[in-house]
Amino acid sequence: QVQLVESGGGLVQPGGSLKLSCAASGFILEDYAIGWFRQAPGKERVMVACFSGRDGETYYPASLKGRFTLSRAGAENTVFLQIHSLKPEDTAVYSCAADRPIGRPYCSGTLDQYNYWGQGTQVTVSS
Repeated sequence: QVQLVESGGGLVQPGGSLKLSCAASGFILEDYAIGWFRQAPGKERVMVACFSGRDGETYYPASLKGRFTLSRAGAENTVFLQIHSLKPEDTAVYSCAADRPIGRPYCSGTLDQYNYWGQGTQVTVSS
């Protein structure tokens, strides 16, 4: 049974940092891309980062590059998203999701190609 569980969200002051975790189980991480997404109130869900389980490559939208960092806990099925220099506009529910990219590059999937989702974790940036 595929399961993704996020943790690490909370209330942070502007300028602070936060490390979110995505614990995956029920599948081989190397066969999947793990995407991190966020959805702010009244806005669409958007991708903020993607981790390729095949080779550990990471991908970020150009607008977020530099403040978001992905990593994996060794050989464990946990992917971390660290966010630096948090801004109020980073406030959102952050979710991780898994995509098995058969026949296409890892981290090339569109939103609807991510078949497995966690429950999300709330990040609130406020003073």
